[in-house]
Amino acid sequence: MATALCVLLFFSGTVLSVTATDYTVGDSSGWANGVDYSTWTSGKTFAVGDTLAFNYAGGTHTVDRVSSGDYSACSSSNALSTDSSGQTTVTLSSAGNYYFICGVAGHCANGMKLTVAVASPSSTGTSPPSTGTTTTPTPTLNTPTGTTPYSAAGGLSPASASLLMVGLMLAVKLAVAV
Repeated sequence: MATALCVLLFFSGTVLSVTATDYTVGDSSGWANGVDYSTWTSGKTFAVGDTLAFNYAGGTHTVDRVSSGDYSACSSSNALSTDSSGQTTVTLSSAGNYYFICGVAGHCANGMKLTVAVASPSSTGTSPPSTGTTTTPTPTLNTPTGTTPYSAAGGLSPASASLLMVGLMLAVKLAVAV
């Protein structure tokens, strides 16, 4: 029985050490005009499974995920996803660069834009290079109004959930054997 508990505690600790980080974009300033989002991202290492919470007054701004070219041009006409609910949560579901702008006229041109480089799961605490091949990942948006057709299971990543299940199965098997 003691062995089973040790195995369970080991796997529980492993899962807890790989949990995702929840970021509030712009911290207390939120998603707003006049915030330097390049400064906000500096020093942060984003990983697969992390979430970005965009907080803003609903209807006054949008959170549009766009391509690199549309990010540079401040164009939301080909947005990959958009939301204006006031509370937009994006799960960073794969490695690569994510680009977000506010689609309200003039807001992006005035600096209301964010790019996030997401490290691959195999990275060990280092940020991916900011140049080179750019991938366009598909994040998951969770919005309280349900206006965007995305959803997320939330919580653990698939790898973490699998690891937890293996640990639990081993613990049960050892407990039954003892």
